[in-house]
Amino acid sequence: MMPAWYERLNPRERVLSWIVAGSLFVVVNLLILSWIFGALGRARSELATRKATLAEQALYMKERDLWIKRDEWIRQHQPTLKNPAEASALLDQLKEVAGKHNVLIENPAIGSGETTPYHQAVFASIETKSAWPPLVHFLYDVQQPDAFLVFENVNLAIDGSDPTMMRGRFKIARWFAPAQKAK
Repeated sequence: MMPAWYERLNPRERVLSWIVAGSLFVVVNLLILSWIFGALGRARSELATRKATLAEQALYMKERDLWIKRDEWIRQHQPTLKNPAEASALLDQLKEVAGKHNVLIENPAIGSGETTPYHQAVFASIETKSAWPPLVHFLYDVQQPDAFLVFENVNLAIDGSDPTMMRGRFKIARWFAPAQKAK
């Protein structure tokens, strides 16, 4: 019943052939199991991603009315950009608030920012020097919801010459309504 090639093998060759066949069987099974477990891991990861996306979408649907009201409020209250001189008005406003809180403004610069489907921007770059409490009040007064001011870049550090003073570098943008409102 045994194949002729197997009968011709001596006992050492038979053992060696069983070892090779067993090793090959184990390696093939390991490869197959590795692929199966990898596919299972990818499927679990994809399932978790889909569940998270579904939960996010459910939350958006649940809060839909809130977001519609916020969008309507923004459309009603967001100012429109009349001309590029709005950047100097922004700088004047920052200087006024800084003066109110004894925050020294250094190296002011103005410019026009990016334009996206959701907003147009003008910006002012300033450096400040003040104690910590006046700086906090300045930052609070500048960024109010109805002002549409955004801190695009903030860098705060303790002044090297006076540890009671803070130095700040800010790029502050005012977001205006887009030229053509997105629907």
